[in-house]
Amino acid sequence: MQIQKMKQRGFTLLELLVVMVIIGLLVGYVAPMYFKQVGKSEVKVAKAQIESFGKALDQYRLDVGHYPTTEQGLQALVVKPTDEPRWDGPYLKKGVPLDPWGTPFDYKSPGTHGEFDIISYGRDKVPGGTGEDADLGSWE
Repeated sequence: MQIQKMKQRGFTLLELLVVMVIIGLLVGYVAPMYFKQVGKSEVKVAKAQIESFGKALDQYRLDVGHYPTTEQGLQALVVKPTDEPRWDGPYLKKGVPLDPWGTPFDYKSPGTHGEFDIISYGRDKVPGGTGEDADLGSWE
């Protein structure tokens, strides 16, 4: 009786290393492009939210006769202020959202750039900055 040797099949260490290097190169090329797109989309969402606030504030003004005060804030778009008998809200469907970076929008009325200012301080959450860290305002 002759015993046949079974041929073992599998990948060599060199083949595995080559595959790992190729995957690493692809991740190194694709990941920065992906995260750049995510940052751009967060900026677009913040701008859309600010625009939505502006429309809701205009409707509030039509009903009440003036924009909410800084003290009342954007919450006046959702909850009736006690001293506003002509309030006919809510003016936002789902409450006042946070900006895409998880920070409340800053609202001032009167604003320095118009009748009101709505500001998101961007990814870094502090005034100033560039790129994704730049401030976004309702006057832009």
